Amino acid sequence: MTALSITAGRERARTLFPGVLACAVVAAASTFLSEHYGAPVMLFALLLGMAMNFLSGDSSCKPGIEFTAKAVLRFGVALLGLRITLGQVAELGWQPLLIVVLGVVLTIAVSMVVARLMGFQSLFGLLSGGATAICGASAALALAAALPNHPQKERATLFTVVGVSALSTLAMIVYPMIARAAGLDEQAAGIFLGATIHDVAQVVGAGYAMSQKTGDVATLVKLLRVAMLVPVIVFAVMLTRARTAEQAGGKRPPLLPGFAVGFVVLMLINSSGWLPKVVSQGGSELSRWCLVAAIAAIGMKTQLKELAGVGLKPVLLMFGETVFLVALVLALQRALT
Repeated sequence: MTALSITAGRERARTLFPGVLACAVVAAASTFLSEHYGAPVMLFALLLGMAMNFLSGDSSCKPGIEFTAKAVLRFGVALLGLRITLGQVAELGWQPLLIVVLGVVLTIAVSMVVARLMGFQSLFGLLSGGATAICGASAALALAAALPNHPQKERATLFTVVGVSALSTLAMIVYPMIARAAGLDEQAAGIFLGATIHDVAQVVGAGYAMSQKTGDVATLVKLLRVAMLVPVIVFAVMLTRARTAEQAGGKRPPLLPGFAVGFVVLMLINSSGWLPKVVSQGGSELSRWCLVAAIAAIGMKTQLKELAGVGLKPVLLMFGETVFLVALVLALQRALT
């Protein structure tokens, strides 16, 4: 490494530091509030980030905020691979796997069709449907990173994060009651909760509130949904490549983004058993911090009036996606038993 490259690296770090530090402070504050008040950490990060919107116009903070919203986001998504092992997937058997795959595929497909019928781009249906079907705010951020740039992209991402976080909190309270009313046993209740609640934290909260076994099953099923992130990202990129090819001179993105490759590699390494548990747990926690900081950065880049102007249709779309997923999973569980 030459002295010139070292100097350039230091200069780059000095440029990014103020904005990255601001995002880290918001992430820490959001985590503190979430742990003490029980609301989704992503929602706190988004709201606090939007309250500090003025920083995105500051020349000293802007580069770091942009870096956190893009590079740190992709790094956090890649680290999600440390949450999953192939052994966990095998433990569940074929029925939960079938329920998860059908739930993800059909929810996203229906969301894209309905989004077009409601006057939105089908990519918004992919974004909101993917967040609902896979892993909430984390999936929304990962899919947003894979989709092409668009003037409304960040606003759509923010709305999706807000909507899925609110619905996930509501689901954590309501879905255990639905499981009891449907007469599901501990195993079936765990599959239902893990296959329908949006965010991992809310799945854990709802599952272990019912029983230890329900919580264990729900967590494994949820991690299986997280693993579906990679094929959905590939689908999103293929769709983007197809649309870009129709535009003269359009640069086609790689079929599998670097962060998706990182996700798969880390999942395989974690499955091998070579990693000490403290390393995989530390990587998973670092992933969470990166994603919280990234959503704080996205919040800093967006004004509240932009989010308030989305209207009622997107709200109805996300609520409909949530109801559809619940009905589909319950129907599949009855059909497969």
